[in-house]
Amino acid sequence: MKLLSKRQVKEMVLYSPQHIARLEAAGQFPKRVQLGVNRVGWVEEEVLDWLQSRIDARGQQI
Repeated sequence: MKLLSKRQVKEMVLYSPQHIARLEAAGQFPKRVQLGVNRVGWVEEEVLDWLQSRIDARGQQI
């Protein structure tokens, strides 16, 4: 299992950290893992699955 930093997630999904936090709060993005007092990460596989779902959904949009 690999954890991604905030910077890596931002580069991968092309959203600002603020927007990522909003999506998380709305239950529309994988939840972060609290690693320490000032450190968080995201499970890479969960973020990749989220990205794949966005790619899959593009063919379903009107």
